[in-house]
Amino acid sequence: MKYIIQKFKDEDGKKLVGFLVKDANGNNFVIDKRVEKTGTDENMIAAAQAASQSEIDEWQAQFAVIGMVWNTETNTLAPEPVEEPVE
Repeated sequence: MKYIIQKFKDEDGKKLVGFLVKDANGNNFVIDKRVEKTGTDENMIAAAQAASQSEIDEWQAQFAVIGMVWNTETNTLAPEPVEEPVE
């Protein structure tokens, strides 16, 4: 996943860090976190990312079975078969 910093500003005595999170399938998620103003910019960004991680994981979990094929005979999921190009 790619984390793009959208916000990085002082707010109410803390640092507001905003992320645009993009996954490999083109899904986007926006999240903001306020963290203590300590250390370097990288430290504050890392703290905001850590504070956001459970919400990011929950967002990603919703895509776990999207695009998969349900086999009604075996009650199992399988990846969508890749169609071979016809020559």
